[in-house]
Amino acid sequence: MTRRALLALSAGGLLPGLRGAESRAGLIINSARPKDYEMKLEGFQDWITPVENFFVRCHHYVPEVDLQAWRLDIGGRVDRPGVLSFEQLKGMLRTTVIGVLECAGNGRAFYEPHMAGMQWRYGGVGNGRWTGVRLRDVLAKTGVLDGAKHILFDGADVPPGTMPDFQRTIPIEKAMHEDTLLAFEMNGKALTADHGFPLRLIVPGWAGDSWVKWVTGIKALDQDFDGFWMKTAYRHPAKPVAPGTAVPPAEMVPVSDLPLKSVIASPTTDWIRPQPVRISGAAWANGVEITGVEVSTDGGSTWRSATLGKDRSRYAWRLWQLDWTPAEGKYELLARATDAAGNRQPLEPQWNPSGYLWNVARRQVVVSKDSAPQAAGPPPPVDAPAGYRTACHGCHGDDMVQMQKLTPSQWDRELKKMEGWGAQIKAEERDTLLKYLSDRYKP
Repeated sequence: MTRRALLALSAGGLLPGLRGAESRAGLIINSARPKDYEMKLEGFQDWITPVENFFVRCHHYVPEVDLQAWRLDIGGRVDRPGVLSFEQLKGMLRTTVIGVLECAGNGRAFYEPHMAGMQWRYGGVGNGRWTGVRLRDVLAKTGVLDGAKHILFDGADVPPGTMPDFQRTIPIEKAMHEDTLLAFEMNGKALTADHGFPLRLIVPGWAGDSWVKWVTGIKALDQDFDGFWMKTAYRHPAKPVAPGTAVPPAEMVPVSDLPLKSVIASPTTDWIRPQPVRISGAAWANGVEITGVEVSTDGGSTWRSATLGKDRSRYAWRLWQLDWTPAEGKYELLARATDAAGNRQPLEPQWNPSGYLWNVARRQVVVSKDSAPQAAGPPPPVDAPAGYRTACHGCHGDDMVQMQKLTPSQWDRELKKMEGWGAQIKAEERDTLLKYLSDRYKP
């Protein structure tokens, strides 16, 4: 077994006693392995998100990188293929960009009809200060040849089982933009392992699927890349479709720009006292300045302009706030942002079959002198059928399964996908496993 494979198994918890799940005070652990940690609503009160509160999205297990042995390979449609060490990169001209990093699936939990995937709510996002070198300066060292259309990025992470390697491309135009970086610092310090140490791609104004972590390889291509994470995953309809519509692959396009969005972060609970309260949050877009945020407490019948925060930068979010003194009752809070191009955040979601780019802020708040009702406890335990752990825990834990809440047909599709990625499911146990999942984790 190679060292890389051993580390991958260790990170996945398949070798006992080597590494366990981390606990983060400022984060919600949606999945312990691979790591998918969500920022709490309180995080939207910071203009720059502290690293310890910054969400973490991993498709595979976090790799351990030996910085002395690390190299960046550059090849493909270039004049002079080459290799750069970390010290050579850090010796180049540095630049800093402040920008929002948001998972493309942030908000997936709110879509109807419900779909499979990581059930992010609000906090699959953060606003960071990224320092590194311009990608175009790195590419200039090798000379990109005429005809190159895309730049492919690969990282040190290793997929479990037969899951596809996470490789993504960005168009040559975006690669050559002055604000597209290869970053080695986050908020003034070296990247942590969870956030891509030692090098990650920064694509300001674009969704996080393009912000490849642990970068070790860059390749210029003269045609579209047909890898899974470009050809199949992270794609959405090119035009609006009705909820529940099955969209042919030919009518899907890669996820890129972030949508105009505002999130209500305070009050942080949905049950408050009848006393003065500050409604606040953050708003952002794909590199266009936020010029206003309006807030409604009556479901959109009336609106008031919020006060925008003084901190601003092209790709960063803008904090906002509005003071409100409610009487007892039930209120529907909405927030809609406006940008410098005249765009206004929609009040209805644009549905897509993978649950990407949710940008509707909607909170129901009850104002009462009484205490909030107690939340329902977890369902009583049920013995899992034979083969459940072998089939479902090879790559991830129970937390990933429990959040799905799928229909039988959706669970059947998930089992087929996992079988394709190496899950060991015996034919004679499949029907029992499908029934268990469908009955226990349903909408």
